[in-house]
Amino acid sequence: MRRILPFLSLLLLAGCAPEDDHETSGVTADLALKTNIDLEAVMGLFFQNQDRVLSFEEDMVMEAYVVSSDEAGNFYKELVIQNKKQDPTAGLTIKLNMNSYYQFYNFGRKIYINLNGLSVGNVNGVAALGVAEGNQIINIPQSRISYHLTRSAEVAHIVPKIITASEFNDPLENLYVQINNVQFNKLLVGPNRTATYAAESNDEYDGERLLESCSGDFPFILSTSTYADFAALKLPSGSGNIKGILTRDYYDDFYTVYVNLPGDVDLNRNSRCDPEVITCGLAVQRGSKILFEEDFSTQKNNKPVEGKGWKNLIQEGSRPWEAYTSTGANASLGRSARMRPPGSGDSRSVSWLITPRINFDSNSGEVLSFKTSTSFANGSFMDVLISTDWDGVEENLLTAEWKVLSAAYIAQNNDFFGDWISSGLVDLSCVNGKGYIAFRYTGSDHLYYNGVYELDDVLITAD
Repeated sequence: MRRILPFLSLLLLAGCAPEDDHETSGVTADLALKTNIDLEAVMGLFFQNQDRVLSFEEDMVMEAYVVSSDEAGNFYKELVIQNKKQDPTAGLTIKLNMNSYYQFYNFGRKIYINLNGLSVGNVNGVAALGVAEGNQIINIPQSRISYHLTRSAEVAHIVPKIITASEFNDPLENLYVQINNVQFNKLLVGPNRTATYAAESNDEYDGERLLESCSGDFPFILSTSTYADFAALKLPSGSGNIKGILTRDYYDDFYTVYVNLPGDVDLNRNSRCDPEVITCGLAVQRGSKILFEEDFSTQKNNKPVEGKGWKNLIQEGSRPWEAYTSTGANASLGRSARMRPPGSGDSRSVSWLITPRINFDSNSGEVLSFKTSTSFANGSFMDVLISTDWDGVEENLLTAEWKVLSAAYIAQNNDFFGDWISSGLVDLSCVNGKGYIAFRYTGSDHLYYNGVYELDDVLITAD
């Protein structure tokens, strides 16, 4: 454990509390307290020493604004603060042994925090303030909360920081943010099924629901506690914006957002931005006629996939689909195709691997199958598309109409990274004309989105 010694306070920003000289019941007048450190300075120390618990042993007082609420049960004994009511630059979770804290430390309330006797450390991937117990941060005992936390008379209007999912990063954690122009994945709010926030049979502690961007940004997860009052509410089916706290999931695997109240999910527009889909369902069996087959065995390791009519196109970034061979826990199937942007330096990677044109008019009973594996997808994703109006010219790729083959299963981040998973027998018999099938990867070199997708055993048959 590392301790903040008195001489370090000379490095910290000093200042006076705002001049608000009125009192309300249970509220300490602002003039009674002076601040001698700010939250940004505390977070700076945290980021310099993330592998240690930092303990404060002198009277250091900072001010901050409450941006979480446990009124609806989506936060439990965790109070989130940030340094400013608008355009914040630092946020922190305070672990405290207190239920229904919203009645006293309500949303927008400016509070003063006496750090003497408290410690800051990494809890589930985010900065947390509490009491040190060895190398752990535990809740501030209820008997000590009033000593460490003093509320001001000010209840501010908190303006959410507008960000995009591609901007998610550690310095934005514990901030009250707003993400615009998003919607829940249509599999969650389709005409035959609308999921709840966190009351499905597989929701053990939190419900994790995929939100997609209508502006081409990355998807992300909204998390809701199964103990939240609104856990059983149906997800809204429209598009719009959400406001909440950016944080990490319990296992520190990915960024996620927790909202204070269901009203912070404002997805009430009637319009949605779903891509066009085409589905003939799943077939019972493959046909005997092979229209296209590729197991990548003749490709060259660590070289772009080529030949056999493939079109390997880079829409954004610098990485194409490449052949590779690997053994171990996430072994390839002999030789496979892989899209892997980590180390590229690309802020965004969108790469297409497209089959030769298939004539659906001169055949019948067409079936597509393939296998995918993730080697940890993180926040990246892959989809399989079909176009019957693309002319095969790269410059016209994005002006063509590409529809999602929704019946095809693609390995997900929560699938075991070492498994190769079948797409199923994707029925294409309802497709007319001549068309291309594309495997499109979207990711980046960003820590959260730099996942790897692998593809093999692509087969198209007909009767």
